[in-house]
Amino acid sequence: MEFFEYGDKEINYLKRKDKKLGAAIERIGMIERKITPDPFIAIVSSVVSQQISNKAAETVWNRLLSLLERITPENIAQMNVSKIQGCGMSERKAGYIKGIADAAISGSVDFKTLHTLSDQEIIDVLSSLHGVGVWTAEMILIFSLTRPDVVSYRDLAICRGMKNLYGLKELPKEKFERYRKRYSPYGTVASLYLWALSI
Repeated sequence: MEFFEYGDKEINYLKRKDKKLGAAIERIGMIERKITPDPFIAIVSSVVSQQISNKAAETVWNRLLSLLERITPENIAQMNVSKIQGCGMSERKAGYIKGIADAAISGSVDFKTLHTLSDQEIIDVLSSLHGVGVWTAEMILIFSLTRPDVVSYRDLAICRGMKNLYGLKELPKEKFERYRKRYSPYGTVASLYLWALSI
């Protein structure tokens, strides 16, 4: 199992830049968040998990693994939508997963070279897939490609963590952007702590 890697360099930078975040980092300590290094598997997993509980997502994922043995574009392409749907998801989600596999096979999305693109290019490419929005693409940047500077305004928990940290009632985009720039170039580590502060 792999985790998002960070250390003293990122922590010391964030502490210097933001006293309140620094105090929260001191209090919380190191955070371990699992990553899925293969972006194709990560994106299929994120579609499976959409709008259902973690427990339900785990059940559906395990059934999909049993059905396919390995989560690859080729294995998905060999299954019809109803077989995938039978793992416990909607027909629409099963269709999205088939579409993602088709895009990988046709080369319209080259998952093997995604890591060579910029963050914005990856967001543009992935969010062109049905069932994948900008937020999902941003989560792939963090939890698969381990990009260092991602703070998502579309993530409700990150915004809630930010409001809790700074005692804010509202969080307009301009204010969010000010904080995001302050955390840069280690925004992803800040995101890990903002998630912890959202509870």
